[in-house]
Amino acid sequence: MLAENILCNVDEIESITADEKANTCKVNLKSNVDLDERMKNSRRSTRIVPLIKASTSPYQHDERLPAVKSKLKVKAQVILDGIAQMNVKAHGFKQTGGLHDSGIFTPDGKMLAFSEDVGRHNTVDKAIGEAALAHVDFSSCFMIITGRVPGDMIYKAAKVGLPIVASVAAVLNSGISSAEKANITLVGFVRGTHMNVYTCPERILM
Repeated sequence: MLAENILCNVDEIESITADEKANTCKVNLKSNVDLDERMKNSRRSTRIVPLIKASTSPYQHDERLPAVKSKLKVKAQVILDGIAQMNVKAHGFKQTGGLHDSGIFTPDGKMLAFSEDVGRHNTVDKAIGEAALAHVDFSSCFMIITGRVPGDMIYKAAKVGLPIVASVAAVLNSGISSAEKANITLVGFVRGTHMNVYTCPERILM
């Protein structure tokens, strides 16, 4: 909900009720939150990938991207070490080979949140949610994901103020375009001892 512009912060939540058997989760917001107005400004049900021009088209919600303000700088080795930490915790992937992971880290490499899910977007939402409940300062953290990085993934990072997004996989042109607009450092193909830095390279210390 944070990454979709429905919540401003977790303090707006009155209560959360989960029902695993029904596979539902009910979130009650505080009375001062105008949910109807928030829903108008969210991008729900609008994830559209133009197949004909998918490799070159910008993300359709680029105009809503806020510019991330952060003085964060991270050593490249810290990102590589973060991948190693995630590999240790990725029990679901080891068992199935079919799950994605996301993690949120401090500049010195401490893992603050971790998530696994069959959907790469879901892992980002879960990791952001875990960190938000711990009242983490996102502007002082970076995120690592295991899936491809399109523009809508950058949208989620921008909405909470994450200045660096790194992935072991490829980045799409829409991801690069969105990262440029949001002032986010985008890193792809983080594998072994190598990585590609596509935007705002000044935040990565080699």
